[in-house]
Amino acid sequence: MTLDVPARSGTDDDTPATASGRRVQASKLRMFGGPFVGLVVMVVLFSFMSPYFLTTQNFSNLLQQVAILGIMAAGATLVILIGGIDLSVAAVMAFSLMFTGWTYKMVGMPFVLALIAGLLMGALFGLINGLLATYGKVQPFVATLATMSIALGLALLITNGSTINGFPTWFGDLAIAKVWIIPFQAILMLLIFGVAGFWLRFRPAGRSLYAIGGNEEVARLSGIPVRLTKTWVYVIAGALAAVAGWLNMATLDSAQPTAAGNYLLNVIAVVVIGGASLAGGVGTMGSTLLGLFVVGVINNGMSFTGISPNARPVVIGIIIILAVLTDRKGAASR
Repeated sequence: MTLDVPARSGTDDDTPATASGRRVQASKLRMFGGPFVGLVVMVVLFSFMSPYFLTTQNFSNLLQQVAILGIMAAGATLVILIGGIDLSVAAVMAFSLMFTGWTYKMVGMPFVLALIAGLLMGALFGLINGLLATYGKVQPFVATLATMSIALGLALLITNGSTINGFPTWFGDLAIAKVWIIPFQAILMLLIFGVAGFWLRFRPAGRSLYAIGGNEEVARLSGIPVRLTKTWVYVIAGALAAVAGWLNMATLDSAQPTAAGNYLLNVIAVVVIGGASLAGGVGTMGSTLLGLFVVGVINNGMSFTGISPNARPVVIGIIIILAVLTDRKGAASR
């Protein structure tokens, strides 16, 4: 991870567009470095350790397993690109799905409207995060740590910690629906990645995220509405967390207040392993997708080896440390 070229304000050829272009190229090169090699090595290793790993059924299972995580990671990537962080993403997912279940079962709202209500609640938390981090000038780490606590508390509070069951049959069927061997959940995830990737690569508003993450002051002086753009990025991340909550509900056929689980650790791992810089300005949706499969293969492959599930967070944590240290080493050499 040594190819990230920092923005240099004050030079003629270092406009936000030029800087963002360098960062996109750097992220692409980083993507085909360590993470890609590591993924190949793990696939080969697990295929030797278990004859069931390299099968179409397990591939389908893998895609389904990473869909929820991937959708949250897509939103987290956008936030990290602007130099922010969202610690509330998993908690917002948990609260939005509980709010959906509560409005459907307790309030009596039609299920489709309840889904929309949950989506709006996720977007609202994103809006709060964005306003605190931009107009409120609160450090994103502190702002999203606070909203994480609030969201987790509300997820337990609205139903007194009880699980909500009894959703429409068609909704549960989405969890098992497939096109050939590709689960519907994975198709939705890939669609989100595709749209976000296109927006980042080809639309001025998307490319402005790289400029903001690279040098916020230069981006502002270039006419980019920095605070408004950053706020909308948090809103998108919150809405995507709610969409992930939909899939979690469909998979479990219930709304559980403890749904956040270890998702936050894995979301950060996916984005960092994919090569996005926590300093902002570096990363692509393709690199995040690669990081997603690295984490997914680790979790999936370890289940075939008989290794305790309790060891998985340890492995993921070590990988996060290595990825961050590598990124810092690359930054120091520039």
